[in-house]
Amino acid sequence: MHPIVEQVTNDIIERSRVGRAAYLARIDAAVKKGPHRGELACGNLAHGFAACSSTEKVDLAGHIKPDVGIISSYNDMLSAHEPYKDFPALIKTAIAEAGGVAQFAGGVPAMCDGITQGQPGMELSLFSRDVIAMSTAIGLSHNMFDAALYLGVCDKIVPGLLIGALSFGHLPGVFVPAGPMTSGITNKEKSRTRQLYAEGKIGREELLDSESKSYHGPGTCTFYGTANSNQMMVEIMGLHLPGSSFINPYTPLRDELTKAAATQVLKFTALGNDFRPIGHMIDEKAIVNAIIGLLATGGSTNHTIHLVAIARAAGITINWDDFDNLSHAIPLLTRIYPNGSADVNHFQAAGGMGVLIAELLDNGLLHEDILTVADQRGMRSYVQEPKIRDGKLTWEICPPSSLDSQVIASVAKPFAAGGGLHVMHGNLGRGISKISAVSEQHQVVEAPAMVFDDQDDVVAAFKRGEMEKNVIVVLRFQGPKSNGMPELHKLTPPLSVLQDRGFNVALLTDGRMSGASGKVPSAIHMCPECAEGGPLNRVRNGDIIRLDTQTGQVNVLVDEAEFNARTPDTNNSTAHHHGMGRELFSGFRLGASSAETGAINLFIDD
Repeated sequence: MHPIVEQVTNDIIERSRVGRAAYLARIDAAVKKGPHRGELACGNLAHGFAACSSTEKVDLAGHIKPDVGIISSYNDMLSAHEPYKDFPALIKTAIAEAGGVAQFAGGVPAMCDGITQGQPGMELSLFSRDVIAMSTAIGLSHNMFDAALYLGVCDKIVPGLLIGALSFGHLPGVFVPAGPMTSGITNKEKSRTRQLYAEGKIGREELLDSESKSYHGPGTCTFYGTANSNQMMVEIMGLHLPGSSFINPYTPLRDELTKAAATQVLKFTALGNDFRPIGHMIDEKAIVNAIIGLLATGGSTNHTIHLVAIARAAGITINWDDFDNLSHAIPLLTRIYPNGSADVNHFQAAGGMGVLIAELLDNGLLHEDILTVADQRGMRSYVQEPKIRDGKLTWEICPPSSLDSQVIASVAKPFAAGGGLHVMHGNLGRGISKISAVSEQHQVVEAPAMVFDDQDDVVAAFKRGEMEKNVIVVLRFQGPKSNGMPELHKLTPPLSVLQDRGFNVALLTDGRMSGASGKVPSAIHMCPECAEGGPLNRVRNGDIIRLDTQTGQVNVLVDEAEFNARTPDTNNSTAHHHGMGRELFSGFRLGASSAETGAINLFIDD
């Protein structure tokens, strides 16, 4: 094991000792010798299986067969979740044939950041994670189940499902992906069209035609944003079946993997001899594996928030320094848009997760000894890929090396020596920068600040021609307590245009950019956020700021005494607190922790 990986892991174990012990004690106390529904009164149980078939009622009343709860994010408006409409029927049939019963325990909300970008609804996005976690808990709260299957893909859905699952950590669980849509137009072409629109060189009709050719069918978006970072992360923690993350929907292999996930979870209930509760599976090493996967692939910056919250749900304490320390050991091994021209289908064709995991394992950069949902417990099972041979699902050893070195590199010849994420720090606070898609010539920017408190004002200033210069855009009051911490991709096209015109530009904000962060350098998630008096409140138009993503430094070049003597600006606007349901989330805004501590609303300290 690489010494930095080992040291960070040991630091997390020691830091988490008390919280982890308390969490394990709670979930172990919830384990029952027989089916959980066995402690229900007759009236409770009758309600629990009232809608079941007569055969299922006998099975559930007999306290012998396991009952598997299905938690799903299905809706047919969102392409990533539309394929889930058929999964419950497949799962129920597979589990019945394997000697169990499955019930649809509940649905969770699933919103799409791609639809809500730049819209009022985007301000509900981050908080939807905690709603999903609570919805998951409600679905499982009837105490009918011996295991659960979690159906979710995108953005906040998978972190929310996993946080909810960990609140029922005594139950075994398997996560079931839906897969990416097939490839549309190239990401380079899509990005070029967006920039042309931002410049006013094409109209809305041409832009919509381009977008529709990119997002064109069922499945996740094919770029490497938060949705596909989720799938990578869940597989590298051992919660997906090996190689199942990036198989397209509505294919025979996808259906067979769904049925296999259903029967697999039956093996791990407390009724059998191979009990694998999810709370024991997600331990410190599994969390470190997730961070490593994120760094090795240049994944979504959202997970510097979500992984902190997920770990906390399992009694584990991680922080941004853990990400930063690991980034010095973990090389960048993939080029998937926006970090390159390939999409996730190209990544899968190049060898996918199996090749990536093998490369990390073989170089001592990934924990092998974790509990997984594969038949063989450790991560070595994940160097296989699923195939259908003679009509049956089987697993075969993945290719010995990448089939396309422009998409998946080796540790010996990586795309970059360090991971794609860095912690930023200085007299403007602490934040995160994703540099895997930023060319080296743009990784250091020193320029005057233009200060804004609303992303629409940035776009308006661009359209008026006021930003035709070297500039660092400072966008404030975008943290969780201010307005729910929306993603700010609306700013990517105009800032990219300025960069292409030869200007040195960057973005500095207490808001988010996520997995679609592109070629413009940024420092995001800045803490403390402005609503809590963060130093961005004292930045003024024209202040020179130096953003150095190579050293992780972000500073305003103003005399320290003068800067500290400034009266912090305040934002008393409540324009972002009403409409589109935002008034319902005032308690979430008030109760949210910082981005660095996971923007958590849910957890009570031990």
